[in-house]
Amino acid sequence: MNRPGYRRHRKDCLEDRRTGLARALSKLGFCSRSRAREFIQGGRVRVNGRVRLDPEWRVDLRRDRFEVDEQAVGPEAKVYLMLNKPRGWVTTVSDEKGRSTVCDCLSGQGLPFVAPVGRLDKASEGLLLLTNDTQWAARLTDPAAHLDKLYHVQVDCPADERLPRRIEAGVMVQGDFLAAKRVRLLRQGTRTSWLEIVLDEGKNRQIRRLLAALGIGVLRLVRVAIGPLPLGNLPKGAFRHLTAEEAGRL
Repeated sequence: MNRPGYRRHRKDCLEDRRTGLARALSKLGFCSRSRAREFIQGGRVRVNGRVRLDPEWRVDLRRDRFEVDEQAVGPEAKVYLMLNKPRGWVTTVSDEKGRSTVCDCLSGQGLPFVAPVGRLDKASEGLLLLTNDTQWAARLTDPAAHLDKLYHVQVDCPADERLPRRIEAGVMVQGDFLAAKRVRLLRQGTRTSWLEIVLDEGKNRQIRRLLAALGIGVLRLVRVAIGPLPLGNLPKGAFRHLTAEEAGRL
């Protein structure tokens, strides 16, 4: 029986299983994609016994065998971490300018390669997730997930009760509408105030840009929770593994 629709569906399914070689090494938890490209172009990566120099060479994670420097590479056990990011550290695996990165907090701990889930800018601090489970990370960062993120923000002015409503109402900034889901006043001083701000989207430097548009400067910005997961009393620069229940709830 001629079944072109079936053959087309089967071909699409097989294509879905294939991915670029650099991405495959990243998905296996071996290294970052940029580092994988360096290994591949340096002739250090074999697929099924043959050196491959093209980072985009299509491979099948389920069937192909991978080696780096003649050492077999396989899927690592899934790791889910929470880190209290220090201020001044950049959210990246490596930095071309030699700045401290969040992954420096993990060095020497015997962990497999992990990557940050989302970002916190250099001047911000607090709760950051890291994992080698790319599918889990993609679900958390999917804009459709609308996962709440809770921040405590110190601003450079004495806030009144109207300010939270202004921040929730939002503003247009260079064609981009910026607003917070919820805001409340935590503490008010004579020169500064602390606000609790909840976001359910992940636009670049959203809080800083939004407050700047309202003429307000940010002195400190600390992420204290992601969804149901609080930062708690985790020391600055320290990390811990998530429990299976915590990872599942996220």
